[in-house]
Amino acid sequence: MKAPLDLSRRRFLAAGAVLGGGLVIGFSVPSVRRLLDGDPVEVAMAAEPAPFIPNAFLRIGADDSVTVLLAHSEMGQGVWTSLALLIAEELDADWTRIRVEHAPAAPAYGIAMLGGMQGTVGSRSVRSEFLRYRQAGAAARAMLLQAAAARWQVPVDVLRTDSGAVVHQEQRLRYGELVHEAATLPVPAADALRLKDAHDWKWIGKGARRLDAADKITGRARFGIDVKLDGLLTAVVARAPAFGARMVSFDDSAARAVPGVRQVVAVPSGVAVLADHYWAAKRGRDALKIEWQGADTALESAGLLRDFARLAREPGPIALEAGDVDAAIAQAQRVVEAEYRLPYLAHTPMEPLNCTVRIGPDGCDVWVGTQMQTLAQRTVAQITGLEPAQVRIHTTFLGGGFGRRAVQDFVAEATHVARAAGAPVKTMWSREEDVRGGYYRSGFVHRIRVGLDRAGRPLAWRHGMAGQSNHPEREGLHPTSVEGVVDSPYVLGAAAHRVVAHSPRTAVPVWYWRSVGHSHSAFAMESMVDELAHASRQDPLAYRMLLLKDAPRHRRVLEVAAQRFGWGRRAQAGRGHGIAVHACFGSVAAQAVEVSLQDGAIRVHRVVCAIDCGVAVNPDNVRAQMESAIVYGLSAALHGRVTIERGAVRESNFHDYPALRMAEMPVIEVHVIDSGESPGGAGEPGTPPIAPAVANALFQLTGTRLRELPLQLAQRARTRSSA
Repeated sequence: MKAPLDLSRRRFLAAGAVLGGGLVIGFSVPSVRRLLDGDPVEVAMAAEPAPFIPNAFLRIGADDSVTVLLAHSEMGQGVWTSLALLIAEELDADWTRIRVEHAPAAPAYGIAMLGGMQGTVGSRSVRSEFLRYRQAGAAARAMLLQAAAARWQVPVDVLRTDSGAVVHQEQRLRYGELVHEAATLPVPAADALRLKDAHDWKWIGKGARRLDAADKITGRARFGIDVKLDGLLTAVVARAPAFGARMVSFDDSAARAVPGVRQVVAVPSGVAVLADHYWAAKRGRDALKIEWQGADTALESAGLLRDFARLAREPGPIALEAGDVDAAIAQAQRVVEAEYRLPYLAHTPMEPLNCTVRIGPDGCDVWVGTQMQTLAQRTVAQITGLEPAQVRIHTTFLGGGFGRRAVQDFVAEATHVARAAGAPVKTMWSREEDVRGGYYRSGFVHRIRVGLDRAGRPLAWRHGMAGQSNHPEREGLHPTSVEGVVDSPYVLGAAAHRVVAHSPRTAVPVWYWRSVGHSHSAFAMESMVDELAHASRQDPLAYRMLLLKDAPRHRRVLEVAAQRFGWGRRAQAGRGHGIAVHACFGSVAAQAVEVSLQDGAIRVHRVVCAIDCGVAVNPDNVRAQMESAIVYGLSAALHGRVTIERGAVRESNFHDYPALRMAEMPVIEVHVIDSGESPGGAGEPGTPPIAPAVANALFQLTGTRLRELPLQLAQRARTRSSA
């Protein structure tokens, strides 16, 4: 590692970080370049002129390159391109000159939606940056215009910009030719910036090719698992085989005898074997003899769900209440009651967890695919005793996250290993280790009782639910446990409603899973509404439109999905149709599906999705995100279940915790609706509707209502057409 840059000798302009709508001046961003072998080096921009760095989010080189500093993590969801589009739009950049780098962990990259922390969770990237990144581009453009005006000795208002150049009549100055003068100018205040009107947008709403695609296709992209350093050791950790178990003693003699093994060290999470490469470390780990005690062998997922079902029927903490529910149900013309059960789920990102840590005399460097840079920095600082500013987080590409890479357990473990070893170490997990010893989406049970009037409209909605909180350390109900229920237009549309939520504590560690609480609430809500429609003898689409009369965005996506699907046409023999709609993360998605049974197995043939995510910055990427979310949701709907027996998870890898296979893949058609609303999320809203849509289609096909995930029909199930 070279010595830190002497910024006083460089033309690094104090940068602007927009938080809460204002332009905050006073943050400098050094350039970080990564070599192809993954070893980072700090590069002093010695070439003259120095790069133009108007704020924390971009720099412009004399070669006309525009480098966007990404405050968020690229884990396949496309922000590498979408956020760059926001800057390119207001900067009037040449898209062929755009480059992107992950930003360092620093306060300037925090977002208000996360309390000032830097991270990528909750489908917030475009939502949180739609203004800030545009302002960053607009500020740079204003400074370049001023620099050109000074050189040409003309007023700024006679100039314009076009594809990376300032234009005056027949004259053109490329941005790279203006970096020296622009770097000496003050950064304009946020309220002095003029952002483009929507009708003038060149990139926003139209999109562009993905900037990370070529590197990922050719293998040049570097993920955390690809990091290489001089003297780097690889570690594999033997962790507790069951929840609650603790290590009593270990014998490492056989492990140390494995060729390539260099060290064996005890760490808080277990015993780490360090070696020259992964295979030696794994063989050494497998040779350890460890005595564990204290496992909660009585812990069973089936028993937990039974407990949750019991709690869902009992009084408890009230999350939402209005009117007299009991009196309204007593007056109802018809009462419909149902219970919905959802299992524990694993995250299973394609790239297994890994983290590389090097502790040095001047601080600590961490190479990791993390969703939470601020928390990673704080975690490492706490373990090493360093100040957070001394912990340098080098964010790599993430091979999937889904919430799992927002947890800091694997970062903390890697730091403990490197500290104990006194050497740079890459700590790696296998997929089996993560599935059996990671974090999970909690199982949930929803018990719903609805009283209907003569027209089939809900007079009363009583909703009991139980499942673990993602934040058991906090008192009271956590909002993510009840989201999708307390804000549902179905619940709020009933004059009398009560939502009771229990958050039992267990030894099973749980955390956010793609779409968080909506992943279970949508299945319960959209299944129940479908049941209400059939109980009222109304078409499921027409019934939803009736209940959603005051929810125009819901109605619009339903109309588009239904029209493009051909809803209302009689399904061909052996096929069933279903529909569902759900709002989350500032967006609303509807999905219509066609299913059949093939040798007793559920087959989804077609999915038509309509998504209203407000302004769609990159529509093609939104479509890709819907396809991804549907596949992820279908994997859970048809296959997903974590089974806990005697305190341990039974599943281990994709052979017994399967993802959707190519042969199961339906035809997916996505329609992006531009409602003109502020940008909503795109990474998660496509997941919640798919499970209830398939369950509703299966009911139309078979007459059997499936109220538990994963969806499974007995071999003897018959379709109505063949009955």
